[in-house]
Amino acid sequence: MGSFSWYHWVLVLVVVMVLFGGKGKVSDLMGDVAKGIKSFKKGLADDPADVAATAKSLEQQAADTAKQAAEKVKS
Repeated sequence: MGSFSWYHWVLVLVVVMVLFGGKGKVSDLMGDVAKGIKSFKKGLADDPADVAATAKSLEQQAADTAKQAAEKVKS
């Protein structure tokens, strides 16, 4: 239960290099995750008026779809 020995540090270094180093698929994946987080934060910071307008638009689309479905059922 002491500190890490040298082979523990080597293992940690190898894992870090595999995850974040080079042009590997994992490093590209980590970049995509970072872009997703940035986009999510930007979405949270959007203007509330825009969000309300979008919600009303979605409600209108849902109503139109329900109306079309009801017309199909009647036919």
